[in-house]
Amino acid sequence: MDTRYQHLSDQERAVILSERSRGSSARAISRLLGRSPSTVTRELARGQVLSAGTAYCPTQGAQQYRDRRRRCGRRTKLVEGEWLHRYMRDRLCYWQWSSEQISGRLACMYPDDPESRVSHDTIYAAIYAHPKGSLKHELIRTLRRQKPQRLAGRSEHLSCPGGLPPADEAPAGDPTPEPDLQPGQQRDGLP
Repeated sequence: MDTRYQHLSDQERAVILSERSRGSSARAISRLLGRSPSTVTRELARGQVLSAGTAYCPTQGAQQYRDRRRRCGRRTKLVEGEWLHRYMRDRLCYWQWSSEQISGRLACMYPDDPESRVSHDTIYAAIYAHPKGSLKHELIRTLRRQKPQRLAGRSEHLSCPGGLPPADEAPAGDPTPEPDLQPGQQRDGLP
């Protein structure tokens, strides 16, 4: 048996239907498919037709599987059309607030209600990941940025980290670099 779990395919559901109609047990079907008996049992329970009692319907089993899978996972806080999304959009677009200001204000307004608060990371994710078209461009345009946009060709030494010249090059105007001085020593000619 394979140790990795893979979801049941339509062909496997058809085998379950045909074997179940022949009267095979869940263990016999699982051996035939090379699956765990609990997987087959769960599928039989999902696809059970209530009006027929114990009959199995693979279409109903697949639909219930997809419905349960759609409901799992974290619920999105900033759903379009809800008050929290409108509050975030208005503060970003019309009031020119930063995402940190919005999350801070919500934390002050609703200290005891975690469902009414969002972090600044959630706001950034809602801006960059979810909206499409002109709303996304408008939200991105109104974001405050702590650093200005980079300009192409701004530094001569693009290959060096931080734009610093390589260590083996002497700075212009200083033909010979002086050796490092020890503490207490002074350069010649300086008091």
